[in-house]
Amino acid sequence: MSKHILVISQYFYPEPFRINDICQEWIKRGHKVTVLTGIPNYPEGKFYKGYGWFKKRKDTWKGIDIIRIPIISRGHSSIRLILNYYSFVWSGWFWKTFTSLKPDLIFTFEVSPMTQALIGKWFSKRRKIPNYLYVQDLWPENLEVVGGIHNKHILNHYQKMTDKIYKRCTKIFATSPSFVKAIQERVEDKEKVIYWPQYAEEIYKPVDNPNPPEIPKDGRFKIIFTGNVGTAQGLDILPKVAKLVNNDICFVIVGDGRYKEQLIKETEDVKDKFIFINRQPAERIPVLLCACDAAFISFMDNPLFEKTIPAKLQSYMACGMPILASASGETKRIIEEAKCGLCCEIGNAQKLCAAIAFLIDQNLHLLGENSSIYYHLNFDKENLIRKGLDNMSK
Repeated sequence: MSKHILVISQYFYPEPFRINDICQEWIKRGHKVTVLTGIPNYPEGKFYKGYGWFKKRKDTWKGIDIIRIPIISRGHSSIRLILNYYSFVWSGWFWKTFTSLKPDLIFTFEVSPMTQALIGKWFSKRRKIPNYLYVQDLWPENLEVVGGIHNKHILNHYQKMTDKIYKRCTKIFATSPSFVKAIQERVEDKEKVIYWPQYAEEIYKPVDNPNPPEIPKDGRFKIIFTGNVGTAQGLDILPKVAKLVNNDICFVIVGDGRYKEQLIKETEDVKDKFIFINRQPAERIPVLLCACDAAFISFMDNPLFEKTIPAKLQSYMACGMPILASASGETKRIIEEAKCGLCCEIGNAQKLCAAIAFLIDQNLHLLGENSSIYYHLNFDKENLIRKGLDNMSK
């Protein structure tokens, strides 16, 4: 039976998040979808061209009704980021108080901040409808590690807030088995926490004979990273590695983020070994990936990231890429189970250099095939969409 699903997500099209594709799939299956979101400004920190407080506040995209509530853009400071987070919640409080919208259920797509899930908590209580939460980031752990907040009083406040949100959820979806375990430790009803991994959109698939102009065919072994260039990604290891490896290695960095300018400065002495490409439309990423020899994943050294399965891992695997990682925990487990690449200790430049040297001599075609096979067995889109809808209909 078709339902009217209210999606709450601070980020939505044209911002590049997987919730865009999930909503399209629900529309294809006959459901009505309304998205409550902010004014697009991620990751640059300023409103996208054509959008603003008085521009395109209501929109329709691929059959999805979009309501954009006023927010303060992220900017490039910690204060602006906090204002960005809370402005969405404040606007959401007023919206839920005065809206006449009557959905059948609420689905909150929670990449940080967790505060956005408060709107779903309030609205579900008011309308007495099911409330589902899809956890991409653990809070307050993410606030401490990525946000740099270490004040115990602040962290305790957000832990209590998160626990109340969890309590009010009908079901909680989590993107890794470790996330499931962590959330189950904080709720009474363990059964309502469900492992629901992410999938890659259909555009992510192997590309034959790619020839993007940004990546020269110069015979060098190319290792590509795509996505947000932030401190949490641990990319500071790459300039150290570049100084140790020979000239036949090239690192391709695709994307933008708060750490990018600093990373460019750190690579000044080895800039001939780096290619920086600005954030690209998702449709171009497979071409860029397949023009390289291996795809790279890394994290800063923190137990939080042992529990994380980064969304880019599924994208890399769907494109049949051999994977090189400076990671541990869930990411390491998947790479080893799939036999699709190498994973070494976080932050250890010497071991990453050795891993690169070893990878160069491997059968890259076989590693890529293993990557693709594991993806289709474990992260198949059709199966995962069905699993999500089944769990929201029970």
